[in-house]
Amino acid sequence: MTTTFADKNQFLGKGLVCRRGGRTVFANLDFKLKAGDALLLTGPNGSGKSSLMRLMAGLLAPADGTLSFDGPDADDSLHYVGHKTAVKPALTVAENIRFWADHMGGGHVETALAQFDLAHLADLPARFLSEGQQRRTSLARLVASPRPLWLLDEPNAGLDQANMDRLGALVSAHRKRGGMVVAATHVELGFEGAVRMDLGAEAYRPSMAEDLQW
Repeated sequence: MTTTFADKNQFLGKGLVCRRGGRTVFANLDFKLKAGDALLLTGPNGSGKSSLMRLMAGLLAPADGTLSFDGPDADDSLHYVGHKTAVKPALTVAENIRFWADHMGGGHVETALAQFDLAHLADLPARFLSEGQQRRTSLARLVASPRPLWLLDEPNAGLDQANMDRLGALVSAHRKRGGMVVAATHVELGFEGAVRMDLGAEAYRPSMAEDLQW
């Protein structure tokens, strides 16, 4: 079954400030995504890519600024796939995907297995998987339980070119259905027409005075 998302969905950030351990990681950060958009977060280690992803996912609160998701899908708006795969080693591949499908109200487990070439591994306990197979199992939740907004922290980690191509095709189809994607990356992901945000840019760096005030 194909899910199409509302064409009026928007994901917005305004004046975002992130502080971790008494240090201002970034400040003065704005973004706006509408249906079909993709945003790539780039920048050196420590510039705040993963922190921004966690803010977007609601796992961290901004020190200042606002985040909002506007649209009829707001109650079931996002998937966050972090840098760690969050795959449960005692469960099989299919059980891991089914866990996410049940948790998030989906149920397209067989489709998810096929999308990431995991059907032949469905009954294998996840503790026996390679890094790339674990990554594919983690990403399969995107298919198993559709959501309009995907937050992907270095989704390429552990993937070979064939599976990067699979991910690219999946992202393209998701955007054509009105979905949105934010991805943190150090490499080229091949997401056509994606907007780039360099968190290492001077515009997002706090002044020393701001840190002293904090």
